[in-house]
Amino acid sequence: MGSLGSEVSVVTPKLVQELPLHYVKLATDAKRMIETLEESCTWGSTSDGGMNRLTLNDDDLQVRQWFIQETKKYGCDIKIDQMGNIFAIRPGQNNDIPPIGIGSHLDTQPTGGKYDGILGVTCGIEVLKTIHDSNVTTYAPLAVINWTNEEGARFPPAMLASGVWGGAFTTEYGHSRPDLNDPSTTLGRELQRIGFLGDVPCSYEANPLSAHFEVHIEQGPILDAAESAVGIVKGIQSIRWCHVDVVGREAHTGTTPMDRRSDTLLGAAKMIVVANDLVTKGPLAARGARATISVINSLPQSINTISGKVRMGLDMRAPLDADVEALEALCRAEFAAICDEHGLTLAFDRFWNSPALHFEPTMVQCVRESARGVGCAMELVSGAGHDSAYTSRKVPTAMIFTRCRDGVSHNPAEYTRPEDCTTSAQVLLGAYLRYDDYLRRTNEAGKL
Repeated sequence: MGSLGSEVSVVTPKLVQELPLHYVKLATDAKRMIETLEESCTWGSTSDGGMNRLTLNDDDLQVRQWFIQETKKYGCDIKIDQMGNIFAIRPGQNNDIPPIGIGSHLDTQPTGGKYDGILGVTCGIEVLKTIHDSNVTTYAPLAVINWTNEEGARFPPAMLASGVWGGAFTTEYGHSRPDLNDPSTTLGRELQRIGFLGDVPCSYEANPLSAHFEVHIEQGPILDAAESAVGIVKGIQSIRWCHVDVVGREAHTGTTPMDRRSDTLLGAAKMIVVANDLVTKGPLAARGARATISVINSLPQSINTISGKVRMGLDMRAPLDADVEALEALCRAEFAAICDEHGLTLAFDRFWNSPALHFEPTMVQCVRESARGVGCAMELVSGAGHDSAYTSRKVPTAMIFTRCRDGVSHNPAEYTRPEDCTTSAQVLLGAYLRYDDYLRRTNEAGKL
């Protein structure tokens, strides 16, 4: 995968000015915002207060239909592309330029919460409602977007449809992704089944945006610890995933002496400890690197047979690409030494690489100015990937983080205070209006 920041269209930044008077008094409706969020969680809610709305299942179909109906009430035309991404577009004063997008996702993890992705879409809907009810016509069109399959929980990889739009994957690749639990079912077939295989090509070139904003819960504890409702996201850290295959020799647990074993699970256990040590001690730890092995499968899965094969999933992250590169090199060397000690063989398969990216400065400044208006100034780098990682390949992009209690996410206990949800919508509104005014001033200056 290429650099996620290598293709950004950048106009010469101007100083972000104060909001024009006709924008200053616009304010989101806190009660309505929370009601919209709760209504969007009608489909796929679980008894423990969480969500289970996997991409393109029947609950996802229903929330998609709701999204279309809700946005049409506020003057939107609907576009659905060939990956099922939904663009609800409200016309602007200058419809010759592409819309400013406000997007996130409505799909969830199988044991997910009510805020991951959902908050971003419902904040976008609230911005739309606020502008419409105030009889304001923005300079650029506004597009509220539901990106398909951000989670990747049913059809890996994550952020698939925004990745197709951003040019990282082909539509054919996206359509051919198999259901994790039923490989005979593909994403393309499910798009057809639920009626969301649109006719608009899924690409920036065929369906462009002028910019993209995204509200998302932080999914970490930093904002909560700082007691800050929102955060200004400067970029997304470097992420790399590898499959690690370890091969030894199956043997009888009762008859094979301990010093004559090639036990892949023993080797894997040591590798897990080593990976953790590399990011909790030394220079990589000081620079915020992270390494996690959260998936491990062994064969032959017999209680009286020594494991002969192991596959692990290694997740490596750091703010700097160079640190992820160094971390992988260290893991390879340390894991190889463990294999030599235990008579094992080792293979690494790097199957996903997302370089670090920095969001476009003018967009970030729009968020910064808007956040300052609600008393928030904390800036941070995202530890997780988001749809905005792929939109930033093509258009100026920025994100707003919302604190979540104790940093818990991908869990039914995921929780964001109502007042923080509504603060996020207000910051999004202010950032969006500032960038809309920036486009107006830039285009008018270009006509002189």
